[in-house]
Amino acid sequence: MSTQTQTMALSGSRKRWLKDRAAQMGVTAGGIIVLVALLLIFFYLLYVVKPIFNGANVEPAGQLDLAGSEAPLLLGVEEQNEQAFIFSGDGDVHFYSLVDGGVPLASESLSGDITTAAANDGKPMAAYGRRDGTMQVLAPKFDVSYPDNVRTITPGLTYPFGEAPLQVDEQGRALERLSFASNGEDLLAAAVVAGGDIVLTRFSGKENFLTGEIELTPTQVAIPGLPAQVDQVLVTPSLRFMFVRSGNEVSVYDVRNINKVRLRSVIPMNAQGGNITTMILLSGGNSLMVGNDNGVVSQWFEVASNGKREFTFIRQFEASGPVVHIANEVNRKGFITVSRGGEVDIFHTTGGSHLYSGKLAGEQVSALALSPRNNLLLVAENGRLSTFEVDNEHPEVTWKALWTKVWYEGYPEPQYVWQSTSGSSDFEAKLSLVPISFGTLKAAFYALLFAVPIAIAGAVYTAYFMSPGLRKVVKPTVEIMEALPTVILGFLAGLWLAPLIESHLPGVVLVLVLLPASVLLTAFAWHHLPKRLRNAVPEGWQSLVLLPVVVLVGWACFAFSPAVENAFFGGDARGFLTNELGIGFDQRNSLVVGIAMGFAVIPTIFSIAEDAVFSVPRHLTNGSLALGATPWQTLTRVVMLTASPGIFSAVMMGLGRAVGETMIVLMATGNTPVMDFSIFNGMRTLAANIAVEMPEAEVNSSHYRVLFLAAFVLFVFTFLFNTVAEFVRQRLRDKYSSM
Repeated sequence: MSTQTQTMALSGSRKRWLKDRAAQMGVTAGGIIVLVALLLIFFYLLYVVKPIFNGANVEPAGQLDLAGSEAPLLLGVEEQNEQAFIFSGDGDVHFYSLVDGGVPLASESLSGDITTAAANDGKPMAAYGRRDGTMQVLAPKFDVSYPDNVRTITPGLTYPFGEAPLQVDEQGRALERLSFASNGEDLLAAAVVAGGDIVLTRFSGKENFLTGEIELTPTQVAIPGLPAQVDQVLVTPSLRFMFVRSGNEVSVYDVRNINKVRLRSVIPMNAQGGNITTMILLSGGNSLMVGNDNGVVSQWFEVASNGKREFTFIRQFEASGPVVHIANEVNRKGFITVSRGGEVDIFHTTGGSHLYSGKLAGEQVSALALSPRNNLLLVAENGRLSTFEVDNEHPEVTWKALWTKVWYEGYPEPQYVWQSTSGSSDFEAKLSLVPISFGTLKAAFYALLFAVPIAIAGAVYTAYFMSPGLRKVVKPTVEIMEALPTVILGFLAGLWLAPLIESHLPGVVLVLVLLPASVLLTAFAWHHLPKRLRNAVPEGWQSLVLLPVVVLVGWACFAFSPAVENAFFGGDARGFLTNELGIGFDQRNSLVVGIAMGFAVIPTIFSIAEDAVFSVPRHLTNGSLALGATPWQTLTRVVMLTASPGIFSAVMMGLGRAVGETMIVLMATGNTPVMDFSIFNGMRTLAANIAVEMPEAEVNSSHYRVLFLAAFVLFVFTFLFNTVAEFVRQRLRDKYSSM
């Protein structure tokens, strides 16, 4: 070999080596980038999700001296936590600046002989009762103006029901204890008057169409079945119930109809080994929180049982000591307690969680309250007001609330519920991930139930029995189905397939039964045809004979569906399912999702499984046939075993595709997060839930972060499925690689 030839050979080898190295480095770099991207997604999801599991944190913010010696009746601050207001029990109202070291801003005093006062648990309002049987309701107001482009807050008072006193007791007896509530226009006042009686007066509001003012019409009634001693009275904001506490017993009155007030029940609500010290209504007025001198706070709300609704003990919380005061959170289902020793505890009812405990005051706490955003705590003690910054953004999200049954307000029993939003500001968020995780697995199960038999059977037949000429047409045709946009499949499933199945339900059942039977009968008939007729069809093309059979049977099933429905189901198969069998039926149900999503998954499973079967070495099949095995025996005992790693991978790839599918389940189901495995009911999946609710979620809210947690759960699902698939595939490969 000449020197020039050797040089060219060496140069070519070096170029190939460089190309090989470049390709190797490119593939390695691509793999590393993919892994890094997955890790970044993983840790970003954790970064967004982590804050929802943080506990509450409380830090001192400041102190100020209070004017007057009377204990505060009502504490509060405006929206921006810049100005505080104090309503005292003797009718004095004071406003303070929290940003200027507690400088007094304004003061007002009510006139008249005030004998009692009450604060509203739900809204910053106070009512003052007088010796002449009247009361006056007032609330703080903060007018915001921008002189010279500087935001200025001006405090003052407003009278929601007019400045004129309201006559609570028609006989003019002095009010000794008072409770009130309002639903917007109407006002309900319950008062213990001189002599020990309780009067209940409802002021019905009606707008004067000429002046626009609300005119109040009072209706007063006597209360039946009163206890001898009354320690506390509460009226719910819905004006539906009144609670009268006498010692450890609470009498529940139905006051919806002021002319038919009745005693519903008398319930001992004290905790075991304790006595009731105080009780309040949780935000929304549906739950009654009862504090005891042994540190136990119990929650009670109305539950339907045995055909009637009764107030039922739900859960209890352990405070740091004897409970003296309880304050509820604003528009959330949390509350704060102060014990006799000044320990403050923060709880949330939905998750049953104890979020904070610490000593923040002495033994003389007279009142406490939270700001409208629940981020500032006010504690009044010995003529001083202490403020504390509260970091408690996501109290409703706990592991228990996400993954276990929770007893929500108004529900008959603990349940898994996903209901993230409502039109009411007092709504109790229900953020259980169990229903939507269940829906994800349910949708994937029915999709695979439809897709796996068709895809694998088709792949095996195409790779093993079909002629090469027909395979060149069938395989690309099936694979090109994967290019169909899933939004088109979801659109067709929701608007065409779902109504079709609903109107031809017997036909669908007939298809599921008669189509496999007709295929078997056709195969049986084909097997008994004369060999001359069978040889007329080339080897590997016999599957074309089934096409007219499938089309004819499918058409016949749907054509005779109305006749079957009239003959056996009284013309209403859906009604028969619901009324006779007790099976619910949603138009967009799991059957629709299974067919539509199965249609989308079939190409993935078919392509991978067909390649696995087709790649089985020919010497294995030829050797089996040469030893006398039939083609079917060779398929089941040689080909399928050898190709099993690839077939299993195909199924797991299809499962991963089904778990992560969004548009089909979004458009073809009712998106109802129910825990029901019925094929005739819908579901909501993790992916569809994220797609539906993420655009409407407030950034960094609990709802927003829980949706990211749902994405993380979906990420973990696919990771686990792929890991298990790879593990099983490797085991199958090691087991059958020696064949």
